[in-house]
Amino acid sequence: MMLASDTRETAAADSGTEDFGPRQADVLEAALTLLVEGGDKGFTTARLARAANCSKESLYKWFGDRSGLLAAMVTYQASKVRVAGSLNARPSAEEFKRQLTDFAHDLLTVLSGPTSLALNRLAIGEAGRTDAQLGHLLTERGRRAIEERAKKLLDTGKRAGLIRFDDREEAFATLYGLIVGDMHVRMLLGETVPALAGDAAISAQAARAIGKFHRLYAAGDDMTTTA
Repeated sequence: MMLASDTRETAAADSGTEDFGPRQADVLEAALTLLVEGGDKGFTTARLARAANCSKESLYKWFGDRSGLLAAMVTYQASKVRVAGSLNARPSAEEFKRQLTDFAHDLLTVLSGPTSLALNRLAIGEAGRTDAQLGHLLTERGRRAIEERAKKLLDTGKRAGLIRFDDREEAFATLYGLIVGDMHVRMLLGETVPALAGDAAISAQAARAIGKFHRLYAAGDDMTTTA
């Protein structure tokens, strides 16, 4: 499932995403669908092999055991929040703003989608269980992977002299807060959030968030670029 233009160039090594081949991506999409529809109890490698039209041997070869498969599913879902272009380049002001806006759009699209909402609800439901692992994976392979991708993008803007900040953690927290706010929590609780109701609304929310972030962190003309 592609969430943005297929023509967008993504530097996988820079963005921290994992490279899944087309067949593996198809299998992971099928796995996410099964997990969302049937929950943790109904998710088995045998059912996935049938749904994805592949052998259990192929699943073990690609992903290892069930824990490895779950980790790959979360990593794959998080990889849909992408950063356009190379993070080693020095973008123009217009390009950097587009990169931030695209990142915000992808983040909102993924978080508000039925797959991510279902994954988070499943993780909440298994909290406290001795065998709980989905919540940990969502943190380590999901949010933190996206966070590192965003921080690298912020570093790129700082090196290019386009934004100014002293504390990268604070800058990221501000960026994330402006993009997401309390909307994800509200959706997890079953509320309909107008700002996330359709692609046009998501695009508008992304643009508003990045506009506010730029006003807070834009570098002045007298800024000395920091390497």
